[in-house]
Amino acid sequence: MLDASGLLALLNKEPGHEEVARIISRAAISAVNLSEVAAKLAESGMPGEAIRDALEGLALETHDFGRELAFQTGLLRPLTRPRGLSLGDRACLALGQQLALPVLTTDRAWEGLDLGVEVRLVRS
Repeated sequence: MLDASGLLALLNKEPGHEEVARIISRAAISAVNLSEVAAKLAESGMPGEAIRDALEGLALETHDFGRELAFQTGLLRPLTRPRGLSLGDRACLALGQQLALPVLTTDRAWEGLDLGVEVRLVRS
């Protein structure tokens, strides 16, 4: 599972992008996190067609944010609120829980979370 921050690290060649590049061909992402990435790229001035081309070119397995995942994401709020995790953060974690896959992020606030999902920081 790839968090928005991990995908942005890859696209912007930020620290940690090498680790994301190694797993990108078999990575999955929540539609919520894909939306976050598209929003950040749009804010940076990238045209919509270029955003779509860049993201679709990665051929990421994208998971819809359906009813069950919405509930699971919401239930994470009390457990993650002290660390300031966003809806997108919780959506990624919930999907990782649901699929029993580790999640990759650059967000240090996730470090040490005990939510039944492995968190891997791609930046040291």
